[in-house]
Amino acid sequence: MMKPWQWLLYIFFWSLFVTVIDRHDLATWSEFLIKFISRIVQNTITIIPAFYLIDYLRPVFRHDSFLIVSMRIVLLLMSAAAVSATLVKLIMINIGWLEYERQVFIFNVLFNVVTTGGFTLVFLLCFLRRYCELRALKQSFEYKLAAQNDIIKARLAPHFFFNTINSLVSLTETNPPRASELLQHVSALFRANFNGTREIGFEEEVALCEHYLAIESSRLSDKLAVTWQLPDDDVMYDMVITALTLQSVLEKMLLNVVEMTTETIVIDINVTWQQHRIAITVTVQLPTETFMVVHDLRRHMDFHIQTERLRACFGQSADIKSTVTSKQIVSIIDYPLQDVGL
Repeated sequence: MMKPWQWLLYIFFWSLFVTVIDRHDLATWSEFLIKFISRIVQNTITIIPAFYLIDYLRPVFRHDSFLIVSMRIVLLLMSAAAVSATLVKLIMINIGWLEYERQVFIFNVLFNVVTTGGFTLVFLLCFLRRYCELRALKQSFEYKLAAQNDIIKARLAPHFFFNTINSLVSLTETNPPRASELLQHVSALFRANFNGTREIGFEEEVALCEHYLAIESSRLSDKLAVTWQLPDDDVMYDMVITALTLQSVLEKMLLNVVEMTTETIVIDINVTWQQHRIAITVTVQLPTETFMVVHDLRRHMDFHIQTERLRACFGQSADIKSTVTSKQIVSIIDYPLQDVGL
């Protein structure tokens, strides 16, 4: 939608253009000014109500082809132009600014209808070109996003496959019930991983993270401790997130910190929803007795692909940032989310 000043500017120059090309019967500047003002009034009461009506009818237009919708918009604006031109001319005749001549009156109304239809067609053609460009850009972005998602799948699958197979081999002999439970966690996580980029309920994302942590805990034993600080159930019920976003952050923490030490690593996950924004803070305390190269950790804490997936669903203000110090890593997933309960 254009801003009000853009509408006023558009109406002003359109009115000026039409007045200039129809100046053949104007002898003085006062007559030109009167006609110009009448054009502004006429175009205002033509465009604004017509566009509000078009906006109201969008659910109906959505089911029709572009050609049919274009024809309806042109006819609607031409009808509005006929009504507004007739109304303005009658007002000017009653005030005494215009003399009534039947042929001239009909010609002026038809002239306004034709010029309105012509301008509408030109703008529809410009809109069609812009729409095709945006559609091509969107398809290109979706293709790129799908490719990035495939990269995540290709990276995630081998990691879980080999580690989980080793765990299952061991548990099948020593603890069959635990092996069966582990298989259920793997099945749930892989099913979500291959469903593609989509929005899911935040409760479902937490469940997927718990599946992932349960799988890794079978390997990491006592090296991993996770604490959750979540909103109330009623709040979480309204929250959504891109699938496996939080899981991807936790995975990098485990791969680059927990697996590199023999100490117990605590991961704290704090989720808040304020000012129509979700903030998920994942804090990992680095080991005190194991040397960690901060520069390497910063390089590994890259969430570019996850950020692009998040922005595809929640807009360009969504972001994932990581701060790495000598003592801890703090990663924040931040994205807008309107409160549906309001």
